[in-house]
Amino acid sequence: MQKTIGKILKWVLVSLLVIGVVLLALRSFRVLSGPPLQPWHTFVPQELRADQLDAADWARFLAQEDEIMASVRAEVSQKLAPDQRVPINRYFEASPVYPARFAHDWNRSYVMEPDGKPVGVVVLLHGLTDSPYSLRHIARRYRDQGYVAIGIRLPAHGTVPAGLTDVRWEDWMAATRLAVREARRRVPAPAPLHLAGFSNGGALAMKYSLDALESPQLPHADRVVLFTPMIGITRFARFAGLASLPALLPPFANAAWLSVVPEFNPFKYNSFPVNGARQSFRLTDALQGQIQRMARAGQLGTLPPVLTFQSVIDFTVSTPAILTALYANLPDNGSEIVLFDVNRTLKFAPLLRPASYVAINHLAPTEPATYRFTAIANANDDSEATVERSVAPGQLQATVRPLNLPYPPGIFSLSHLAIPIPMDDPLYGMHPDPKTKDDYGYNLGAMDARGERGALIVDQDFLTRLSSNPFFPYLLERIDGEINQPSRPSGRNITMTAPPGLPVRVEAVLSTLLPGDEGLQPFSGP
Repeated sequence: MQKTIGKILKWVLVSLLVIGVVLLALRSFRVLSGPPLQPWHTFVPQELRADQLDAADWARFLAQEDEIMASVRAEVSQKLAPDQRVPINRYFEASPVYPARFAHDWNRSYVMEPDGKPVGVVVLLHGLTDSPYSLRHIARRYRDQGYVAIGIRLPAHGTVPAGLTDVRWEDWMAATRLAVREARRRVPAPAPLHLAGFSNGGALAMKYSLDALESPQLPHADRVVLFTPMIGITRFARFAGLASLPALLPPFANAAWLSVVPEFNPFKYNSFPVNGARQSFRLTDALQGQIQRMARAGQLGTLPPVLTFQSVIDFTVSTPAILTALYANLPDNGSEIVLFDVNRTLKFAPLLRPASYVAINHLAPTEPATYRFTAIANANDDSEATVERSVAPGQLQATVRPLNLPYPPGIFSLSHLAIPIPMDDPLYGMHPDPKTKDDYGYNLGAMDARGERGALIVDQDFLTRLSSNPFFPYLLERIDGEINQPSRPSGRNITMTAPPGLPVRVEAVLSTLLPGDEGLQPFSGP
């Protein structure tokens, strides 16, 4: 019997080895047939590491940022080959998308000061491959409300994609701590401190909030606002490092990259290295483990309220993980999740995948929850008009409020990229404001690209994926509420299971969230 088991195990191990060798061979073949690496894929700027960031102040951080930008100009922009000096290349100094030519280079860290004495301070953390540009509209809203807004450029961002080949998530975490230190230096407690995080920055904001509960020396946040946070990502990222194994040999250097694409976006990388995916997984894995450990120990009672904005379908992060790994563990502290449903009008319904059409059904609470669950959805399947349907903590019946924000024609859902960007953004907006003085070379969000496949230098997804949010005015209104009338615990004795004798059916909740004709006071924008 033992010999039989041994033979089976040996056969399994040999089979796995053969499969692994075949996969590596296929990966190596694809690498050799892929596009060559460019200077921005090979030059790695000298960023401060986690221990250096923990010992640095804001002035030291900005000085290093200046040195990094200068090194990119010297080692990349000024050493481009003739065929790389093209208008579409963000690293070509004569390009219309060369960031240094803009009135303000949003790849750099910034501080926005309000008029008069600050009433609070917010730290803004951008996403992976991103830059401080993505949260600048949120920063301006906070500034207009009397807050100092600090947007930090996280290590390995805003420069060249190669920076992401040599960074660790611990460096991003240390940069977050540095930004919070600067926030409290400028605006001391008890003035409120908010953390705002987009995608990967959302994971950093939550991780910092948990660390502050366990480390009294860290300043505590009063509010956490998340935009499509990276609480959970695809399991592929766990094994992403294996995809880069061929890169150990010089001819297969491309294997360190999941995509090598022309860099035409002035404030976001298009190319993506394996290490970026690997570090995001390490961050989310550490975050989920910490949430579970602290929840079991009853240590989340003083966690600040969390307000999250998320699309029900998201190609980048896991929407269900936000609810199961984060919100299911939150105390009754005034937290809320706002989900943007797909466009259910009849012209789109037949084309939507069944999983997309019923996504909100699977995400809605099936029993009284400790957080508020809000869905932005069509009023009914025949109308582009939308409503806010909100289920309060400890309740199952939704209250409904009409919104003066129709689902625009041609948009079937929001995307991961769109959540924190208004429709009139000069770069990503679907309808750029013609009065804006900002000129970023191209209006990427407004390009209506149609034609034959294979003609463009990039995949058409780069131009067709929605990059701005038609519900952005609603988002600003909700942030204003967190500033002026912060959410509070419900005060109800909420349990996570249904009361005896009152079985809860999912239909009871869904019937109040799916399209209907109910209505309260309409929303007309901030």
